[in-house]
Amino acid sequence: MKEVKETQNLSNRDLIDLTVQFVKKSLQGAESGHDWWHIERVWHNAILLSKTEDVDYFIVELAALLHDIADSKFHNGDEEVGPKKAGDFLKSIGIEGSQIIHIQQIIRNMSFKSSLETLSFTSKEMEVVQDADRLDAIGAIGIARAFTYGGFKNRELYNPEILPALNMSKEEYKTSTAPTINHFYEKLLLLKDKMNTKTGIRIAEGRHQFMLSYLEQFYNEWNGKQ
Repeated sequence: MKEVKETQNLSNRDLIDLTVQFVKKSLQGAESGHDWWHIERVWHNAILLSKTEDVDYFIVELAALLHDIADSKFHNGDEEVGPKKAGDFLKSIGIEGSQIIHIQQIIRNMSFKSSLETLSFTSKEMEVVQDADRLDAIGAIGIARAFTYGGFKNRELYNPEILPALNMSKEEYKTSTAPTINHFYEKLLLLKDKMNTKTGIRIAEGRHQFMLSYLEQFYNEWNGKQ
């Protein structure tokens, strides 16, 4: 309660600044595809997308900053670690209960794997943060992040004998150990058609085309064509 009393008179911008500090500290040493710089990019994307959407900016910023505070893939698949850690922090700085619940629901439901089953929640704010996160998963940075995570998990770059698994269930997706190139077909190339916002759709188109060009070059090099 002491910490709440100390922060209850702070402005929204002060509370955002406190959240930034908390996230930076929490993600020190994180895998580089899911580190502070990923969070910062998603945060900036979310601010950009919010400009043309009717949303609560404060909720969007807090959810963007906290969306990967404890990604389940780094916590034995436990999908409640992130929402709980975010909720505990938000409560400690005096955020209202209804706002905390909204942010936790965004964190629970915004991931690609969550879209593989029926969602239990959605909101305009979640759509913005979801698009912001998906934009960071495609294009040049998305490619870099995919191979970074693949290296982190010691996965093959590509194996022509292992075909992409399309139409996976959520559990199949979570336990996949396929080569990184397969991830393009199993997720990254699907994101363009899953965008929610007008600005997100426009940006995703260009990044999608970049990935297609990259794959063409990858296969040419793999097969010794150029």
